[in-house]
Order: sequence, then structure tokens, then C-alpha cells
Amino acid sequence: MIPVTKPYLPAKETYLKLLDEVWQRNWLTNNGPLVNELELELKEKLGLKHVLFVSNGTIAIQMALKALRLKGEIITTPFSYVATTSSIIWEGCKPVFADIDAHTFNIDVNKVEKAITKETKAVLATHVFGNPCDVVALEAICKKHQLKLIYDGAHAFGVKVNGKSIFEYGDIATCSFHSTKLFHTVEGGMVTTNESETLRLLSLHRNFGHNGPEKFDAVGINGKNSEFHAAMGLSILPDFDKIVTRREQLTAIYNDMLVNFKGSKQSIKGGVTYNYAYYPLLFESEQKVLATIAELNKNWIYPRRYFYPSLNTIDYLEEKTPCPISENIASRILCLPLYYDLTEKEVQMIARIILRAQQYA
Repeated sequence: MIPVTKPYLPAKETYLKLLDEVWQRNWLTNNGPLVNELELELKEKLGLKHVLFVSNGTIAIQMALKALRLKGEIITTPFSYVATTSSIIWEGCKPVFADIDAHTFNIDVNKVEKAITKETKAVLATHVFGNPCDVVALEAICKKHQLKLIYDGAHAFGVKVNGKSIFEYGDIATCSFHSTKLFHTVEGGMVTTNESETLRLLSLHRNFGHNGPEKFDAVGINGKNSEFHAAMGLSILPDFDKIVTRREQLTAIYNDMLVNFKGSKQSIKGGVTYNYAYYPLLFESEQKVLATIAELNKNWIYPRRYFYPSLNTIDYLEEKTPCPISENIASRILCLPLYYDLTEKEVQMIARIILRAQQYA
């Protein structure tokens, strides 16, 4: 079976060596030494001022909304994983959807400005498939209208814009370290900011509001992560460049094999250091997507319709705003298998099946 992704696992000996340290200390959680070490390593690797390691990427977004004290309307993208929208609603805010750009799949900055009302408090944008949003334009819009800016960078670990980490942009940026990501801690996530006061609030929110063992300076949750998860991250981080290089190689094979693909691909602008987190294809029609999935499944190959459905259509929304571009792309998108252990022959087989399926769909 070939899944859409497969977690990268480090050398077992490397991980077990760190676990031996955990056993010796008997310090399993509550801001342990491996958690602190991982945060320091992440800051150095990504060139960031502050990093907080948290329990997952969804909690990271929820903490960001809380730390910025947001209540009201938050303009967001309809083309992302559901956690982007559900976090807004969970925190008692109202998602307002601005449609996406048909080429980058990111939120359309022109539609963001048109969606602003007197109730708008922030913009929450996703770097879709690791492709950076128009960070310069979004920052200008948010400054002009005095809005907070949060980035969901779940897919964007290691991505840079003009040599600068994508996580340096916005008031707060978040990332997921779920096992499906190219850098992971089994479960986990990261929240980062350049503002010291925002960092203080995020730190309080992460640990029940504790400021010392008997003092509570804010309402908080349990957003911490464990030494076991940090150990996985510390074991994988030295391999990150190797992981990206391998994914770039496989992407190049897909590109060569699919040169006659009749659909299109995501557009990534110049100046971007990309991480090859996904390989999305945009088919000519939903019928062709479904036919291709059926053909791949017959061969035990399981791509995913990331991201379907368009989030502006999900059932629990009180109001549904039409986003025709997102709805159209969501119906036609398909992410192909891409992971470190995938072989060149498997990529070639997947591409051949796709091209064959297109002829008969």
C-alpha cells in the first residue's frame, strides 16, 4: 500500500538514547530539559526570536487567538484544514471567509480588504501546502486597518521568503508537528511571536496561567508537550535538510512524468525557499479527480483530497458565504503520495496511472 504520506522515523538508537535520559531523570513533562532543548534548537534552525513547543497545531492557533484577546470577526481562508476555521469558532469568534487566489491557493489579499467591517479584529491566513501568502500585502492591510495578523503555518516548516523564515511574519505564527508533517514530534506544534508581551501571555496560556507554583496570572489551558515528543523532534531535526532534499528529488520525478498532465499546479512565487511538503494537482474536473482516485485505489495507492470540502460550506457554520474559487479548487484538487521512503519507481507508477486515468475519465 502507498499512502499519501508516511511519517519519517529517525534511527531508533538516536531516539532511545534520549529516552534513556528521560528514564534517568524521571521528568516526563512540565517544561522538561528536552522540551527546552528542542525550543532552543528550533530557534536556531529557523532563525526565530521566540518559540514555544505546544501540544499540537490546533492548540497553537487557539492560544494565538486568546493571547491577542480577539472577539468579533476574523477574516480567514476557506481553503485549509478544518482546524483553521474550527479554532476561530471554538474561541468564540466569527469566521469571515475571503476567497482564494486561483493560482497560489492562498487567501486573496484584495478580497481580504473588501471583507473588512467595523467588527473585524484580525486576519488568520494559511500558507497553503507551505506556499507563502503575500505577507507584505497582508501586513500592509492589517496595519492600515489596525488588525491583528495570525499565520497558520502548519505546512510551512523550513519555508523562507527572501531568506527570512516564514514564521517571522505576522503578530503570531503557528506550525503543526503532527506525524504527517515533514518535521514532526508525533503530536505537537509551535507558536512563535516577535513581541515579548505576547510571548508572556502565550506562555501563561500554555500552562494553566501559572506564574509560579501558587500564582495564576491568566486563564490557561494545558497546552504543554512531553519529553517523549520533544525527544522525537530532537532526533528528527538533524535530518530535516536530508528529508527536504529527498522530497525535492521525488517532486522533480513527478514533474518530469506529469509534463503532459492536462490540469494545472500550484503557483509558487520567486524568492521562496520551499519545503516540498505536498504535491498537489488541480484536475480539469471533479469527475476526473474521482476517476483518478478510483484507479489509484485499485492499485493500493491512496492520495488525499486536500483540502475538501471548502471550509465556507461546512455544516456547523451559522452563515455560509459563497467562495466560488475555493469551492471550485476544492472539488478538483488532489495531493499525491510524497514521503521520504517513497521510491522513484513508485512515483513513476503513480504518474503513469494518473496519465492513463485521464484518458478515460
